[in-house]
Amino acid sequence: MKSSWLKSGFVDEPVPTNVDLIQEINRLKKEKNAIIMGHFYQKDELQDIADFVGDSLALAQQAAKTDADIIILAGVHFMGETAKILSPEKTVLVPDLNAGCSLADSCPPDAFEEFVKEHPGHTVLTYVNTTANIKALSDIVVTSTNAKSIVDSLPKDEKVIFGPDRNLGNYLNSITGRDMVLWDGACHVHEKFSVEKIIDLKKEFPDALVLAHPECKKPLLILADYVGSTAALLKFSMKSDAKQFIVATESGIIHQMKKESPDKEFIPAPANDSTCACNDCEYMKLNTIEKLYNCLKYEWPAIEVSEDIRLEAVKPINRMLDISEKFGL
Repeated sequence: MKSSWLKSGFVDEPVPTNVDLIQEINRLKKEKNAIIMGHFYQKDELQDIADFVGDSLALAQQAAKTDADIIILAGVHFMGETAKILSPEKTVLVPDLNAGCSLADSCPPDAFEEFVKEHPGHTVLTYVNTTANIKALSDIVVTSTNAKSIVDSLPKDEKVIFGPDRNLGNYLNSITGRDMVLWDGACHVHEKFSVEKIIDLKKEFPDALVLAHPECKKPLLILADYVGSTAALLKFSMKSDAKQFIVATESGIIHQMKKESPDKEFIPAPANDSTCACNDCEYMKLNTIEKLYNCLKYEWPAIEVSEDIRLEAVKPINRMLDISEKFGL
């Protein structure tokens, strides 16, 4: 049976229809001293059963301090790797190994290593949405929550490489006055938002504020009323007096926005090629409640990171966590 699971990337075992998944997951979690950490972009039911829900920075901070024996990372592969890098003694599981990341895939380690060599004397900042191998080539890892603070903490004359997201890099250059050398990568979800369709939505909802993630293209960021990480967008929507918001990031965050502000309306921004009013990450949505149950039951699939890579990758992550703590992020 395990050999077929290896091919599928998840525990390909039908869940009996008479199983109460929520009850069984909670039982197994207690029995195995496990914690479920979910990203804001996961399906609603996975966010609801998670012990902790957050963005990439919050998930990394939680992984570094949890006393659980098993971490189930309901997110994508690089998030599981980050947890394993920070907690090598723990078992780190993901519901489906196929839950990758288009942004991480846009930065192959060999090509990025050559890119770094072509720019000697540069500090290498990389976005957390990267593989362990890329983190091992980095000086500091950043998230969209702490990126500006980390860039601002560096001397003004310091030469910097930023990768892999060119949109986030361009945005950071514009708000920090830097001229960082950028790797040409992008997230397929944030690249696809349609400015034209959002303008049409603004006509339909003239009082709605546009909230955008900095991984979006520049024209959308110019149009937006507020730009920030998923956690920042959530916080802004909670504090704002506005009652309607057009949300230009992966639509999973809207679940938390509605929970925190049930009296407000959240409208997902559409993509260029979308026939529906949404823009989902198909990788994030590969995880399901059934796969989560099976991965906890069978403790597979587990994330593995070679020790030599881990020892190099943990350094820039720890620098990120230290700087984030210093600035209270």
